[in-house]
Amino acid sequence: MRVLIVTAGSLGDVAPYTGLGARLRAAGHRVAVAAPVPYADLVTGAGLEYRPIGGDLSAIRAATAGQHRSWTVPGAPGLVDFVRLGGRFVGDLGTGIATAAGADTDVLLLSSTTAPLGYSVAQYHGIPSLGVFLQPTAPTSAFPPIVLGLRSLGGWGNRLAGRLGRRLAHRVYADASRRLRGQLGLPPVGLARLEHRADADGWAVLHGFSPAVLPRPPDWPAGLDVVGYWWPLAHPGWRPPAELVDFLAAGPPPVYVGFGSLADSGDGLHSLVTGALRRAGVRGVIQGLTGTGPGPDDDLIAVGDVPHDWLFPRMAALVHHAGSGTTAAGLRAGVPAVPVPILADQPFWAARLAALGVGPAVLPFRRLDEAGLAAAIRAAATEPILRRRAQALADRLAAEDGAGAVVAAVDRLAR
Repeated sequence: MRVLIVTAGSLGDVAPYTGLGARLRAAGHRVAVAAPVPYADLVTGAGLEYRPIGGDLSAIRAATAGQHRSWTVPGAPGLVDFVRLGGRFVGDLGTGIATAAGADTDVLLLSSTTAPLGYSVAQYHGIPSLGVFLQPTAPTSAFPPIVLGLRSLGGWGNRLAGRLGRRLAHRVYADASRRLRGQLGLPPVGLARLEHRADADGWAVLHGFSPAVLPRPPDWPAGLDVVGYWWPLAHPGWRPPAELVDFLAAGPPPVYVGFGSLADSGDGLHSLVTGALRRAGVRGVIQGLTGTGPGPDDDLIAVGDVPHDWLFPRMAALVHHAGSGTTAAGLRAGVPAVPVPILADQPFWAARLAALGVGPAVLPFRRLDEAGLAAAIRAAATEPILRRRAQALADRLAAEDGAGAVVAAVDRLAR
């Protein structure tokens, strides 16, 4: 079958689909990936066909750099950012998905960021579609919605908040969906009704995270399954920088610090991080932060893009933004983590890391300070119980095959 995977967002929203696409290709399918332009090389480097769409969250975030610290919503730290960025993120995403699907697609695989629009594209072309989500989006009593950044409100409260979160997402996508359906000549149908129709038709969604990390809620309807992670494709030709190899060999395992592509970085954050690492008495690998570099005898090194599957197992602990992809990579490596969430689904995954006992308490990015970060780093790097829990969870993940479950679902569609 000619399979088109459609995803948008940041690097963590795209990279896992390279591994999924490679597995589908190995199973005999012809695979293309539609993603924002900055990730074209990532897709083609995995041997997959690339098709451009909008929805580059990193670029949108960069355009609003420096604004997020002034926005605070008690109990829902990511809500305002989600609403503020949502309209820009969606933009012409629907038109891009429709163009990417074209006339040579037999099945659409849609991420959680593209499904609200991709479902209409599949309807227009008369082809089957399948949700392949990295985040849980359906309301449930088991936990609060990921976009609101709330603590658990109890069963009834979680479900009510989940419905509110879904309505909020509808507002973000509503105009784009209306425009898209008009362009395709489809009847005007609101997103709530489209979702109701999808539920009634048993539209399947396979969630690419481990049930050991987040079990399938018992009140989810049939067709929503948690199948395990699918991992970014490892590039066999990649070689680590010699400077990094030498640094790792020169002392004990360091602590990784990186806040992803959605963080505002600069000298202030760089200074805070380096100060915390030195106060904690650990060596550090710092990714993606700008600032004054360490001296030649320093115990800190700044790096660019380094595959997490290579780097993380060599770390004593991780400090990261708790995006879905980075969280998964850290769990796979069996390394304790200090979660520092910024927005979107990051507070949700950060809370899961704390609940699983594989790291100290969550440190929200907007309240980050040197002393608190140093204490958390010291705990993550030195407390044996955190390492044992992280390694036990990594062993469970190693026995799962999330990509295989997607391949089996696509094969069923092909019959």
